[in-house]
Amino acid sequence: MRHSLLFGGCRYFNGSTNCMSINIEKSRKLALVVDMYGCPNRCRHCWLGRLPNIPPENGADEMLVNSFRPHFEQIEYYSWLREPDFCGEYRARWERDKALSVNCEPQRFELASFWRLVRDGEYAKFLREVGVKIVQLTFFGGEETTDRYIDRKGAYSELLKATEILLQNGIAPRWQAFINAENKDEVAELPKLAEKLKLAERCRQIGQNFKFFVHAGSCDGENRKLYPIRIIKSDIPQCLVPYYWQYEELRTEAECVESLLKRSENPDYSTEISLFSILRTTLTFGTITRICLLNGESET
Repeated sequence: MRHSLLFGGCRYFNGSTNCMSINIEKSRKLALVVDMYGCPNRCRHCWLGRLPNIPPENGADEMLVNSFRPHFEQIEYYSWLREPDFCGEYRARWERDKALSVNCEPQRFELASFWRLVRDGEYAKFLREVGVKIVQLTFFGGEETTDRYIDRKGAYSELLKATEILLQNGIAPRWQAFINAENKDEVAELPKLAEKLKLAERCRQIGQNFKFFVHAGSCDGENRKLYPIRIIKSDIPQCLVPYYWQYEELRTEAECVESLLKRSENPDYSTEISLFSILRTTLTFGTITRICLLNGESET
């Protein structure tokens, strides 16, 4: 029996197209992240690319955990990578993720499905129950631009509605915006919109701080196709500088290359946790046909 899953992860190369071998110590912790249900969106910035939503096969999740169980004392299992809770029985799915995890529990992070928030009146309550206090929402400018970048008509309106639903349920929205040369002027209007909606004041009323931040994203996946309009530091609107993530650390490509050439040693990527993400490959039960392991911090 064969099963198609989405497979991905950071790649470490040794000058060829082959992955470097990485020693796994049993004492280490593994975050096993499997894109079992896909995503309702096809965002133009997504570093994972435009991938199909492939239904999971019964037993695939347990098989994957068992494949890694001999090598790790702790395994955090996640059944989502692109969109959390993008399945009908999300409560049961969360309980199964916890049951499959080994000697630990998966985390919720500050992510949720805004697609589900506006379609399921019980979803925000579920988020509260599992301890979610902040949810990040992603904008690309105004309505037309955000709909186009998410590739789904009505997405911008859903983001605004999701903001209201979160606040009504005592959860703080956090807005992020992806910026490039095309949408920079529209992104510059978002702080004004947040002020108009009194998001800072309303978040304080529920004991949280409202945060808005801007960045260009990585050059991976779909965002790599937007390289011709990638914004340069001098073109970032001045009003967005206070919101720009790590603005002072922004460098030109030439500066990055110069910095790399000056390094005398390779950077150390070793951490306390290994991350293994499965995006798209063919798995045969009992045999994983392609493996690529990422040593790095678990981030969102």
